[in-house]
Amino acid sequence: MQAEASSSTSSSSKYLPKRFAQLIWSCLDASLYRSAVFYAEKYFSLFPNNHDARHLYATALFQASQPHTAHHLVNRPAEDKCSGCLEIKAKCCTILGRHRHAREALEECLKDPLYKPTPSMESRTATAFPEPAVLHCHAGTMALKGNLPDNARASFQQALALNPLLWEAFEGLCALGNLSDIEGIIPQRPPPRKPAPGEDTVFRPTAAGSGLFTPAAGSNGNIFHLWKTDTTQSRPTGSRDSLYVKGYSSFFAEDSFQFKAPGRPASRSQAGPSELVQPPAVRPLSSADEMGPVAKKLRSTARQRVPPSSAPADSNLKPSKSAGAVLEGADDRSKSSKARARPALTIANIFSSPGRRVQHAATSSRSNATTAKGTREQATTFGLARRSSRLQLGAASKTKPPPKLSQVPTKDRRRAPPRTRTNSESDMDDEATTAGAAQAPSPGSLATGQGTGASAQQSQAAAVEAYETELADYAIYGLMRMCANATRALAMYECRTCLFELEKLPSVHKRSAWTMALVGRAHYELGEYSAAERAFEAVRALEPYRVWDMEVYSTLLWHLQRQVKLSFLAQELLAINPRSPQAWLAVGNCFSLQKERSQALTCFNRAAQLEPACAYAYTLSGHESIDEDLEKAIAFFECALRADGRHYNAWYGLGTCYMRMSRLRMAEYHYGKAAEIHPHNAVLLGCVGMVKERQGKLDAALGYFNRAVQLSEDNALVRYHRAKVLISMKKYRSAAHDLELLRDSSPDESNVIFQLARVYRLMGDKVKSAQTLAVARDVSPKSIGKIRKLLETVKDEEVMDEG
Repeated sequence: MQAEASSSTSSSSKYLPKRFAQLIWSCLDASLYRSAVFYAEKYFSLFPNNHDARHLYATALFQASQPHTAHHLVNRPAEDKCSGCLEIKAKCCTILGRHRHAREALEECLKDPLYKPTPSMESRTATAFPEPAVLHCHAGTMALKGNLPDNARASFQQALALNPLLWEAFEGLCALGNLSDIEGIIPQRPPPRKPAPGEDTVFRPTAAGSGLFTPAAGSNGNIFHLWKTDTTQSRPTGSRDSLYVKGYSSFFAEDSFQFKAPGRPASRSQAGPSELVQPPAVRPLSSADEMGPVAKKLRSTARQRVPPSSAPADSNLKPSKSAGAVLEGADDRSKSSKARARPALTIANIFSSPGRRVQHAATSSRSNATTAKGTREQATTFGLARRSSRLQLGAASKTKPPPKLSQVPTKDRRRAPPRTRTNSESDMDDEATTAGAAQAPSPGSLATGQGTGASAQQSQAAAVEAYETELADYAIYGLMRMCANATRALAMYECRTCLFELEKLPSVHKRSAWTMALVGRAHYELGEYSAAERAFEAVRALEPYRVWDMEVYSTLLWHLQRQVKLSFLAQELLAINPRSPQAWLAVGNCFSLQKERSQALTCFNRAAQLEPACAYAYTLSGHESIDEDLEKAIAFFECALRADGRHYNAWYGLGTCYMRMSRLRMAEYHYGKAAEIHPHNAVLLGCVGMVKERQGKLDAALGYFNRAVQLSEDNALVRYHRAKVLISMKKYRSAAHDLELLRDSSPDESNVIFQLARVYRLMGDKVKSAQTLAVARDVSPKSIGKIRKLLETVKDEEVMDEG
């Protein structure tokens, strides 16, 4: 998967910037700022030296209320700065209140009069009303914040069914949980197939203004428009979604012609859509000087026999410009039909095309300027001309009107040499006139052949461009699916799976702040605090002004007792954005680490005021109050669950409160709910085992402890409680093994050493027991009373100490 994505990315790198820009601007126009930041970061990671990617990333961050990070991104040295960076910098400084810096940036921007906006800053088409997918996404977000999980899930699913690239809708579904697999939501799509030379290709046309995610005019299509989730199709198809091209000739369909009345040339505004698109043609034959000698077959195929009775009927017809040279030169109506027909035959050859069948009179009555070349019989025979030839003659007649035959000197007229016509040739002329089909190529047919060749080349180039564009879309979609797999795994607290999915990302994306933040959160949920600390330090190095995910980092520093780092982090976050809940949570954790609970509660309360839906603020308030007022702590935890029903920390806090109140059934229920949400947390499983132990269900308790130890072998609390259960079940050797590991990892824990001495005594090893008790007395002199009591107790009457 990784190799496939990297290969598609490299092959479509020419079209990736354009497709990324369309996607990001579509998200910004739809007010989907989290999605815009997500895709803009991926774009900037691929092209870090591209100013267009930098501008888009900064613009997305600015719209997402992260002006400090956006300012840091465009605040470049003088040698790596452009007018676009200065303009965005001025916007950020204006929001941050740095008006002097904004003025300096604008003045410096004005010094570059030759600045051209980057391609992504071009004008684009916007719609007055969003697409249904965007409306469903916004509705799901509001339902999620309003504690309506069922409505939110339905809205997010409908949004993703219409458009699987809506990242915010997918994040909303992850927040709701119960995502077993993403194949039903974001299915895998087959890679686009490169068309073979000469193969019929399928194009997907675009229409400006067709939807919300419509790119600017002249772009190669909408990356969002009519996205289908059918895995059997590599692109949307339909009656209006694709054009099937064979040799490019179907673009000039005959039913799109707009006919004009005889003798009245059609204006440019009257021409149909197909009339405005002309294939490449050779130089048009528009005058008698350029026609040259007329070949024998051309003359014979175009010869017409005009009945004498038709002349009076056509005397009122007004000749068109293209036929003016023919009709004005024919003043003497009494001349022979052979002499009279020669100029008209030359014009008719221009409009003729080989292989075209003669149209009937009912069809040819709608023909254009060719009906004015002679009588109605001539108009009937040559009513529908070849479109390419008509366009050539029409274009030539607009640029330069043909001279009249009477004005052209006789010596300059190139006429065919006279020759004697035989009876067989006359019969052949009659047959050709009746059939209306020319067997020899005419100048119009030669132009049409060359135009067809050029059209085939254009069709092949368009097919290659369409393939490369779809390859770029496939690369973006594949990258988004890999990120979605990792996000889903972390939302379901499958942290090992999350780390495994992140390893599949290309190397350029592994070094992004989004990826490192996900790595830090995964290690934090696993209890691997050292690895999580390194990951969050990398996030801070990549984005020094980042506020997102910093509440997890501050809690991590609280667990690690990093008082100096936590204090520095809290001050920085407060300076960056004093109205962000993450900053006040970090400040509260700093006060909590210093045992100033009242100040910590004040900070947590401030965070909840800034963001009422911040469940973490209520949870930390509950944990801060649990040692003083259990009822108050329970109220805080319940508020957290009203904000987020899947916040397992709140369920864990409620279980702890009920455990201290000796309400074991309530404690078991709440601990069980927390373990159900986060089944891979060793602490939660250990808490359930503690309840089972208090209830006397030793076998069930040992099962929970064994599972917890398998998940986290370094968890000291779980091993300690398992050792106590093993001693109660008289499995002394296993208990001694756990206690010895704990003694080696935590040599200062007097309780562990004391319990190990009791296990040695129960096993009958009095020497080790005495030595261990001496160590326990040295570590904790206050435990001398417990040691004396242990020595006075008979071995069979010993009961495990609850400490």
